[in-house]
Amino acid sequence: MAFLNLVLLVFIAVMAFNMWRNRNTGRWLDQYPTDANGNPIISPSPEPELQREVDLLRERIEVLERIITEDREAKRLSAEIESLRVSPDEGA
Repeated sequence: MAFLNLVLLVFIAVMAFNMWRNRNTGRWLDQYPTDANGNPIISPSPEPELQREVDLLRERIEVLERIITEDREAKRLSAEIESLRVSPDEGA
């Protein structure tokens, strides 16, 4: 059991050291191009595939909003018609 504890302790120490080293050396920023000062340059224009997906999702949201609104109007109209109907018990 002591051997497994030692292995676990070494594993945790190695992971902590790697996280510390990556954070202090800025290696996590290597995925972005940098300018002369080393600051990351992030492209202002989104990728075309992502933009296409966002546009598709916006269209879907518009359709869902229209469906919800139409359903609400239909229910309101049905309730109004029902309230205007005179039941045979009341006598007109």
